Amino acid sequence: MVSRYSPVALGGVALLFAAVTACSPVEEDTTAGAPASASSDTCTPSSLATKTPGKLTIGTDNPAYEPWFSENTPSNGKGFEAAVAYQVADRLGFQTANVTWTQVTFNNAIAPGPKAFDIDINQFSITEERKAAVDFSSPYYLVRQTVITTKGSKIAGAKSVAELKNAKLGAQVGTTSYQAVTDLIKPATEPSVFNNNDDAKKALENGTVDGIVVDLPTAFYMTAAELDNGVIVGQLPQVGVPEQFGIVLDKGSPLTGCVSRAVDQLRQDGTLAVLEKTWLADTAGAPELS
Repeated sequence: MVSRYSPVALGGVALLFAAVTACSPVEEDTTAGAPASASSDTCTPSSLATKTPGKLTIGTDNPAYEPWFSENTPSNGKGFEAAVAYQVADRLGFQTANVTWTQVTFNNAIAPGPKAFDIDINQFSITEERKAAVDFSSPYYLVRQTVITTKGSKIAGAKSVAELKNAKLGAQVGTTSYQAVTDLIKPATEPSVFNNNDDAKKALENGTVDGIVVDLPTAFYMTAAELDNGVIVGQLPQVGVPEQFGIVLDKGSPLTGCVSRAVDQLRQDGTLAVLEKTWLADTAGAPELS
């Protein structure tokens, strides 16, 4: 397929495509989002009922964090989610010049009510509760929640969830990271809730909390590039259906089927695997908490 967006948005994907597509991407439960029942005839800029005719408005939070985005500039096409967004736009027929980004907080994006965007990509885990308020595309990434801390912390050497029970933990408000703290770890002390990961990171740095929970790629980035003496304590156990990220749309959006169709194409032809290899840290070596 000929890309309709600039080489910078590809971020070197073409160089890795041959090597990565030899390996099958992780199988995802595509039923977690909306079914991809749309046809190619209805999934074109002239057919799609977007906020602005002929343009695709994409929402995400500010700041837009690494490694999902780069330099807090989603429009540069760098970072895993920025690259996925432009690939979805491309599959729908929107050229780069016709893609517009808008700032939407995490909680507002998944709250009931009309949206200021056509699609929103911001590490939204697909849950039944959220599906009551918004639509989700087919999943584009499998998620693992991870505990991080700093060297010298009382939980730095923890090997099990039980060893985290007496720790002061925290996570971003409204996220499945916070839900993992409350529902899976169930610490004895009320966990801290933060407006965003920057606030959570600052609390970890100043000792207000012993550890925070984030998704695995964010854990790798934070401990390697943002925290002095950052440590990955371990990945939390996967309980039930694997957690998956999906693109958010307004409830009942006429675009949902087309967006899911585009995501499914990206998975099936190996593009998602290439983008994951390009932008997300290798998860090898991250310990598993028992």
